Amino acid sequence: MISPLSLFTLLSLALLIGTEFAVSAFINPVVGRLELSARIDATRRFAALLGKVMPIWYAFDFLLLIADAFVRRHQPGLAELIAALCIWAAVIIFSLVSLVPINNRITQLSGTSVSEQALSEHRLWDTLHRVRVAALCAAFLASLLGISA
Repeated sequence: MISPLSLFTLLSLALLIGTEFAVSAFINPVVGRLELSARIDATRRFAALLGKVMPIWYAFDFLLLIADAFVRRHQPGLAELIAALCIWAAVIIFSLVSLVPINNRITQLSGTSVSEQALSEHRLWDTLHRVRVAALCAAFLASLLGISA
């Protein structure tokens, strides 16, 4: 039987990954079709909002994974939970090193002065974000395997 902590952990992880997937698969493609000044404004607003919320959510989910691993430290599936923790930690470091600096620059854009470099940087962010989503899916799979063991 799955514990309430494990259920909450899986739910929170799944919601975060779903949000990140939606940004990549739905929001950015739609925003990318807008007229340039509207695209920059929407991108800047999304970057500012998600730049505030997501770090807290990532840290919270990391703590949930730690708590779940601690509770299950003498049960089968601990190795999978540790793998999920390692992937999650790597994603956080990857985000801090590569995605956060780009995101911070995007929040400073204005609709009147946008360089080709800024647009190129957003495309790079989008590509790196897809890598992050794939890694998050791997962490979720590992945590699911660990919790269901």
